[in-house]
Amino acid sequence: MELKKAAEEIVEAVGGKENIAAATHCVTRLRFALKDEGLVNKEELENIDLVKGSFSANGQFQVVIGQGTVDKVYDEMVRQTGVGESSKQDVKDAAVNNLNPLQRAIKTLADIFIPILPAIVTAGLLMGINNILTGPGIFYDKSFVEVHKNWADFAGIINLIANTSFVFLPGLIGWSAVNRFGGNPLLGIVLGLMLVHPDLLNAWGWGAAEAKGQIPTWDLFGLTIQKVGYQGQVLPVLVASWVLASIEKFLRKRIPDSLQLLLVAPIALLVTGFLAFIIIGPITFTIAQWITTLFVGIFHNAPAIGGLAYGMIYGPLVITGMHHTFLAVDLQLIGSTGTTFLWPILVMSNIAQGSAALAMGLLAKDEKLKGLSFTSAVSAYLGITEPAMFGVNLRFRYPFISAIIGAGIAGMFITINKVVAPSIGVGGLPGFLSIVPQKWAPFFIGMAIAIIVPIVLTFIWGKAKKQK
Repeated sequence: MELKKAAEEIVEAVGGKENIAAATHCVTRLRFALKDEGLVNKEELENIDLVKGSFSANGQFQVVIGQGTVDKVYDEMVRQTGVGESSKQDVKDAAVNNLNPLQRAIKTLADIFIPILPAIVTAGLLMGINNILTGPGIFYDKSFVEVHKNWADFAGIINLIANTSFVFLPGLIGWSAVNRFGGNPLLGIVLGLMLVHPDLLNAWGWGAAEAKGQIPTWDLFGLTIQKVGYQGQVLPVLVASWVLASIEKFLRKRIPDSLQLLLVAPIALLVTGFLAFIIIGPITFTIAQWITTLFVGIFHNAPAIGGLAYGMIYGPLVITGMHHTFLAVDLQLIGSTGTTFLWPILVMSNIAQGSAALAMGLLAKDEKLKGLSFTSAVSAYLGITEPAMFGVNLRFRYPFISAIIGAGIAGMFITINKVVAPSIGVGGLPGFLSIVPQKWAPFFIGMAIAIIVPIVLTFIWGKAKKQK
């Protein structure tokens, strides 16, 4: 009866069954593609006992229920409303209608990078372990492997495993991007690996080779083309993947089925390959260098302003979904310079959101809000901030403002102290594993700021509001 009542109330609160274009669920949340999100009664929705929070992202309205219960509520809702069971892709497709062009572009980037995040985060964690073993001054004056030489090969294997995702990053992006653009993802893998073929000059050695005038070239009927790979680069493979998928779809519509196996893939890959090395690669590589120079210049010349600004805007960026675009920037910075100064600030923002939610849990008298605050704080401390942000902090506003102030101050501090990460890892308390060991001290101080400032501000603000 509780599930039946909850399902009825949720449907009514989101505007009735007539307002539901499609619906599905994930491990913890109901996901709706609504015809008009303006019809949602959030206050009524969040007063339902089983609902732990709600938010809108990427054109989907999501209702947090909890693991083990959400599927039962969903099944009951389908029985009551007659809304057909939908796949996650069905809801995503329906939700696209609610997005403007900028949001669609951001969603496309998210769809490309989110599937490869497990490989990148895993690589970041393994590189963190390697950093601990090979970094001097952690256990001894020398590195651990210099003192215990029998561990050197162990660290070497870990480093090889960790580096694979970054060395062959274009292969991962090619697979995900071509799949997202509607092409054959296996061709995307081939395209990405082609751009990092060992016969090409390694992208990380391009600057030195250019200075010496030793860049190898192809002579293509009088046209000189540099034989340069794109290790660690993002833009070249993104654009090339779109071209490959577009050519493939064009050919599939015009070539008979009996000849597609022989003609579609070879033609699409051959044309894209030539375009990638002649036009796409050089142009996008130059653009990528401009982007890198822009961000490096800002944070080099005004680190305090850059760290403060990025720390404060990252939380709002998560609300819009635009934070996904900065994953590509992080990867580009790592590919071009070997490290990123943006990702450590992301960690500060996540921890700050968790700290504000934790403070709300300590302040709250309502048991439901208290439980949601504590569980979402733990989630944020492990890198997943949406429950804390949408379920608690944005709901009361002042915890969210406290969090972005704390994130800004922490971001400013670690940027001034030149904290960088050679890889992307877990964006929470375990994030120190992905920071270069020489910068652990300022990073830990930054984490303390991101914990203490939001808690103190949320407490002061919360107490003041209650007194009023």
